[in-house]
Amino acid sequence: MEENNLCFIDGQNLYIGTKLEDEPWVIDFKKLRKYLKKKYKIKDVYYYVGYRDILNQNIYNKLENCNYKIIFKNHLSSMTSKKKGNIDCDIIFDAMKKICEKEIFNKIVLISGDGDYIKLVNYLIEKDKFEKILFPNRKYASSLYKKLGRKYFDYLYKIKLKLIKKQKPLEN
Repeated sequence: MEENNLCFIDGQNLYIGTKLEDEPWVIDFKKLRKYLKKKYKIKDVYYYVGYRDILNQNIYNKLENCNYKIIFKNHLSSMTSKKKGNIDCDIIFDAMKKICEKEIFNKIVLISGDGDYIKLVNYLIEKDKFEKILFPNRKYASSLYKKLGRKYFDYLYKIKLKLIKKQKPLEN
């Protein structure tokens, strides 16, 4: 039987996690998608964004072209500049909804360093529905996951050379 795993990405956490490194880097989303498919047998990738920003439309287009399913947090338009895009609850709800509605999938991979997902992760492990949490970097990985053991977590920065977006040379 072919694996049918899902991946949930906390977009803000991934973005900040790569920017706060000693040497900040930019992820090539096409390479990340290929890596997730090859390494973790990911069928669907859900990329959660705090709110839709017209200035980021090119990024959204790139994500969609690489077969990411973009999920935007719903906000009143008057509140988007005053609120953080906190999407933790949305990811937790959507993962649990897939289980409650008996959607067919094997396991979940989560990309975040946020400790807010620990109850979800523990539940998924208990139900044999959890593969791994991938932290963008070591510095901002919640220590709550360390108790789970290395089987359940890893770091994206360790493979950043495989995932890094190559900068185009400047034209004169």
